[in-house]
Amino acid sequence: MLETSRFCLGRLKLLPVLLAAGCAWKEPPPAEPPKPAPAPVVEVPKPDENALAEEAKAMLAQAETDVQRARAKRALWQKAWEDLISSRQAVAAKDHARAIRHAKRASEFAQLGLEQLAYPAVK
Repeated sequence: MLETSRFCLGRLKLLPVLLAAGCAWKEPPPAEPPKPAPAPVVEVPKPDENALAEEAKAMLAQAETDVQRARAKRALWQKAWEDLISSRQAVAAKDHARAIRHAKRASEFAQLGLEQLAYPAVK
């Protein structure tokens, strides 16, 4: 048993040396990942203003037809009317993208109003 204790004492003398060596160890800095190649720039062609204006006018005409059909059957929703007015104003202001968006919504809401007539009023 005495021998074992001497063995342990010999190991304890090395402990501070090992701890100091461990603290002095520096890990190499992580390698920077390779930079990806820049993505090629793709130029998106601008939409033709005349074509966009014609599409906006066509969508507005379709929305007006749908809203009038829903109005004749007393199935017009308020939101459809508001979107139709917004589309008219956008066409007048030459904001064709907004005009198309509002005209599509006006047509959609008018169609939903007409579809609503197929359902019973109450159960």
